[in-house]
Amino acid sequence: MAAAAMEVMGFLLAFLGMIGNLVATLLPYWETSAHIGSNIVTAVVNMKGLWMQCVYQSTGNFQCETYNTILGLRTDLQAARAMMVISLLLSVMACVVSSVGMQCTVCMDGSSVKAKVAGAGGCLFLSAGLLSLIPVSWKIHEVIQTFYQYSIPESLKFEIGDCLYVGLASSLMSILGGGLLSVSCCDDLEVSRGFRRHAGGYPYPDRTGTGGAVHGGSHSITYRPATLQTGINLNPTNKNQTLASQVSTSSHSTPAAHSSRKPPRHNAAASYDVTGYV
Repeated sequence: MAAAAMEVMGFLLAFLGMIGNLVATLLPYWETSAHIGSNIVTAVVNMKGLWMQCVYQSTGNFQCETYNTILGLRTDLQAARAMMVISLLLSVMACVVSSVGMQCTVCMDGSSVKAKVAGAGGCLFLSAGLLSLIPVSWKIHEVIQTFYQYSIPESLKFEIGDCLYVGLASSLMSILGGGLLSVSCCDDLEVSRGFRRHAGGYPYPDRTGTGGAVHGGSHSITYRPATLQTGINLNPTNKNQTLASQVSTSSHSTPAAHSSRKPPRHNAAASYDVTGYV
């Protein structure tokens, strides 16, 4: 039950991380213009993303322009595009694989590889989270380094955009969700191995015997059902007569009968204590 709850929690976290990475990949809020120093005019806000750059004016106009070239882009921007797209593809594959392998689904129900399939989905989520974390962290580092360079004019400096925060949180959620799925898979495998290891071995005896016998190694114990004694008279009148006859018989017994009784022999094993010494 705990493993199933862990799988559901991990899948939900990883799925939310995938949605966040999708939003961070598509929207252009990776960098926003910084209004510092003499650049205090907030009528125009410049924004840059992976696929386009936009300008927002205070009059309400919002204009975007996609990058017209692919090979002419900077190397880091091309690498960020590729890693974010691959991360999304891995997340989609992980959703499909995890849905098949989780205990709350009926796919592959009863199969021995069901837990392994869920673990494979968790590994895919882990890979997707790491791939999306690399470009987001690199872009945050680049924006901070550029912001504190005095040789760059203040009008060309940018601040960290909202998509970078969303991408960072989404990557961590994907990594955490994939880790929970992988851990739940390991727990399922350990539990199944434990049941197989204890079947028919110490300290659990093998209960495959027949005829009421329990066999454990070289020892066997046969259980015999208790039998009821017959001839019990349940009539109170007869019971009183029998007790009276026994009392009269014992009163007329001779002393020789008492002397003929031999004292019970003591068991020699009674002189030994629990440690085995006399």
